[in-house]
Amino acid sequence: MDKLDLVRVRQLEIAVRIWHPEASSTLIAWHGLARHGGDFEGLARQLGPEWRILAPDTPGRGLSSWSLFPAHDYLYSHYMQIAIALLDHYELDHVPWLGTSMGGLLGMLIAADDTHGDRIEQLILNDVGPEIDPQGLAGLASYFAIPHRFYTFGELLTELRDHYASFGITDDATWQAMALESARRLPDGSWTFHYDPRIAEQFVNDTPRDTWADWAAIRCPLTVIRGVDSTILAADTVHQMKLQQPGLATLDVPGCGHAPMLNTPSQVQPISDFLNRPADTISPATTKTKVQGSLWQRLLHWVRSLWPR
Repeated sequence: MDKLDLVRVRQLEIAVRIWHPEASSTLIAWHGLARHGGDFEGLARQLGPEWRILAPDTPGRGLSSWSLFPAHDYLYSHYMQIAIALLDHYELDHVPWLGTSMGGLLGMLIAADDTHGDRIEQLILNDVGPEIDPQGLAGLASYFAIPHRFYTFGELLTELRDHYASFGITDDATWQAMALESARRLPDGSWTFHYDPRIAEQFVNDTPRDTWADWAAIRCPLTVIRGVDSTILAADTVHQMKLQQPGLATLDVPGCGHAPMLNTPSQVQPISDFLNRPADTISPATTKTKVQGSLWQRLLHWVRSLWPR
């Protein structure tokens, strides 16, 4: 990154990683569940100096504060408040938003919001949508609910490479840089990951909602990126998303699962093309899918039933 801002939002300090701080155009880039804003280094460098990238660390991740009240703060509703406060801080009335996994869902909820929806000028979802594969969701919940501890940094690096193999990273330098920014040393000298282990309690405490209705309510240009081998976003879900939003642009990324790292020319160029096209408001969707109702509620209830007691 080129600059680090520390923004106070009520009792929490939010770290915002910035690339090209003097650029005339701005993109919000929001990371996934247990990652941080540093994941967008490759994207920022390849998009080039005309784009200022603002990549916040969600509370409980990276350099941002850990919450003393996880049941209150590690929720999408609170992340929305954080996001709007950051948009206000940087005086961004309308801005493109790119979100990986959790960051994509957060952007989708803001774009669908009656009060704040028009602040999202364009929305890019990286391997996420209004319907999440239940087995993939259960896998995320179970993995991040367990504290991970490693006796050596090498063990942490090996685990990182194994767990995030689906990111499609192919070079050792990127893996090592990712490990350096993802490690936290414990008082006994062992190692763990950077995030608060309690972030996964979101799966228990968050309020269920109809995310297909949210998807249908969005009125800005849309792109969805999907790893061909994704365990989270099914190809059929992308098809249903396009039925509700006919203007949706799609990109399938071979050799990746959940979620593409967005650090190669073949992934970044379509993003650049989308961002640089006129951001006209799309017309309301005329076709509704039959995947309405309480899918998100059912998924959350199912994950809660699997949660370790």
